[in-house]
Amino acid sequence: QVQLVESGGGLVQAGGSLRLSCAASGRTFSRYGMGWFRQAPGKEREFVAVITRSGASTYYRDSVQGRFTISRDNAKNTVYLQMNSLKPEDTAVYYCAADSDIGLNLTPGQYEYWGRGTQVTVSS
Repeated sequence: QVQLVESGGGLVQAGGSLRLSCAASGRTFSRYGMGWFRQAPGKEREFVAVITRSGASTYYRDSVQGRFTISRDNAKNTVYLQMNSLKPEDTAVYYCAADSDIGLNLTPGQYEYWGRGTQVTVSS
């Protein structure tokens, strides 16, 4: 069982930055690939970024490539999402999720554990 708690969301102007954190409970954090997803009002939840168990590999959706960076600290049981050059279209609730499968999984249904989300609002 893994419990995930996101933090770091807020209101920011376009062009600004935010750093999201996701703290995981338990001693097996390093056994999970971690993903960030987001969901805007009236839209489906979509993949944002993923990182493998060791942190050696990452993958991003095209629209955030070069602006967002996913990282993890297995000693602190935490995964991060650094978001720079934010745009109004990045506005959404951001969720972190844990996946016990090997590889970079992009589909929400493949993830076993989810946090409750943190709101990110980017004003124009």
